[in-house]
Formats: sequence, C-alpha cells, structure tokens
Amino acid sequence: MPERVLDVSDLPPPEPLEQVTAALGNLAPGDYLRILHRREPLLLYPWLEEHGFVWSTQPGETTSFEIFIWRRSEEQPTIVATPVLKRT
Repeated sequence: MPERVLDVSDLPPPEPLEQVTAALGNLAPGDYLRILHRREPLLLYPWLEEHGFVWSTQPGETTSFEIFIWRRSEEQPTIVATPVLKRT
C-alpha cells in the first residue's frame, strides 16, 4: 500500500484542512495519506467519516501528530498496525 506524505505542520488554519481534503480527493485506490501536523485535526474527523475514510492518529516523530488516512473499503496499512516497530 503506497504512502503519500503531506506536511501541514507550518500552515495556518484553515489551510491544513483544505490541503488534506484536496489530497484525499486525489488519493489513488490502494494508497494512504500520512499527515504531519502540529495539532490534532479534530475538525477533520467528521469530514473523514462522511466521505468514507478511516484514520489512525499517533504521536509523531518530527511533528506532534501523524494521522494515517485510508479508504474504509480498503485494508488498514501495515504501518498503522506496527508504528512502534517502524520507530525502533
């Protein structure tokens, strides 16, 4: 499952939300989006539910939060299931 990374950590509101929703509109089947963000994007979660996406929010390596997003109809990315292994 290919990863696409989007760093919105330095953007002022509402640009992170706008960029994430635009990127998800272009997400190819089988891909997932990894967002790097300085804040937890609470306003994004209802939008994701409404548009058929699933997510996992985790502490980030280089930013406060990493949010992994994929389509509900697709398999969970392996990286989401094993974040600790990735970081060791």
